[in-house]
Amino acid sequence: MQVLLANKFLFEKGGAEKSLFETARLLQAHGHGTRFFAMQHARNLPCADARHFVSEVDYEDGSLRMRLKAGARMLYSLEAARKLAGLLDDARIDIAHLNNIYHQLSPSILRTLHRRGVPMVMSLRDYKVVCGSYQMLADDRPCEACRAGRHLQATLKRCVKESLAASVLTTVEMTLHHRILDLYGLVDLFISPSAFLKDKVREMGFPGEVVHLPNFVGGLAQVAPQYGSTRPRLVYSGRLGREKGLATLLRAVKGLPLNLEIIGEGPMRKPLEALASLESIANVVFTGYLSGDALQDHVRAATAVVVPSQWYENNPRSVIEAFALGKPVIGARIGGIPELVRDGDTGLTFPPGDVQALRGCIDELLAQPARAVEMGRRGRHLVETELSPERHYAGLMQVYERAIAGHRPRAGGLLSSVMNGMAKGNETR
Repeated sequence: MQVLLANKFLFEKGGAEKSLFETARLLQAHGHGTRFFAMQHARNLPCADARHFVSEVDYEDGSLRMRLKAGARMLYSLEAARKLAGLLDDARIDIAHLNNIYHQLSPSILRTLHRRGVPMVMSLRDYKVVCGSYQMLADDRPCEACRAGRHLQATLKRCVKESLAASVLTTVEMTLHHRILDLYGLVDLFISPSAFLKDKVREMGFPGEVVHLPNFVGGLAQVAPQYGSTRPRLVYSGRLGREKGLATLLRAVKGLPLNLEIIGEGPMRKPLEALASLESIANVVFTGYLSGDALQDHVRAATAVVVPSQWYENNPRSVIEAFALGKPVIGARIGGIPELVRDGDTGLTFPPGDVQALRGCIDELLAQPARAVEMGRRGRHLVETELSPERHYAGLMQVYERAIAGHRPRAGGLLSSVMNGMAKGNETR
């Protein structure tokens, strides 16, 4: 089987990209061919398909030229449609597996794949199909205001970067893609790594068929666990964003006889460093971004990994990677986290944002190191059984086969036909 893997980045930027590369290695190990479609970027891994990638666009660049280019692309990228058509001319693709394609690639590529008769599955890494700002979060609390396609709420609440202009653009984007063009209706099946996300997007009114298939950890035989730790130490690994609840974590560890390592980068790094200084939280270290063996070494040395999120987390890779290394996890009781962090079994859970409850969980593990070790063993067993590569591969093949067997043409509306014609004309240039 020849599988096209589409994702806007082709380097390890976050959990979506880690899952992309794990999937590629899994498919290749079972004899399948893989092709890639992404955005050009200096950090991309070497790839034979790079000549077909779309030009880079930087959504953090504040120049007028880049803002206009970025805004146009997130609505509908004729370049992405044309470049993908060129790749499809070069390669026979049996199925396309889409990941994080929003903005930098845009859902315009769904129309191209549909026109070429390529079955599609799409992994949902966040809530973008029902929430313009991805996270279903407003004022640092879960938000479901856009339920049933009420995308104007993104503008009314200014929930995209607290910017009226960005929120208006997102409202237009969501209305165009869902209500006018119905681009996501072209996807044959959607994959949700968490049961929570699957149920939540349905509650929010998303009509696509979603199947539950959790993330997995590849190469488990080469990932040696280390149960317990020589000294009390906690680790957080991931993006440093407001939605991650890191201020709660910093306040919870203040004065405790342990060290906390914050591993990662993001917009909240400087505010968190300022908070630690202002509140005299001396037992925290910001290491910056780490990956590979360096990241694993830090996690192995920890007593536990903490995931204090305040948004509806999906199926966090930081949790299953901690389990693979033999570490229990202290996680917020929100989103898909409790599906993995089973309270009293593979770790401990607490209400999101509750400093005292989180501190109580930390105290509990510090006071019972043998229990922490046993939780780590159960976490490792979980990834070896329920979250193994073999189990994931079997589930993925079932999804692919269903998508291929059930693939059928779908008619679009008038505007969809117009955009289709524009894209066809663009392909021939």
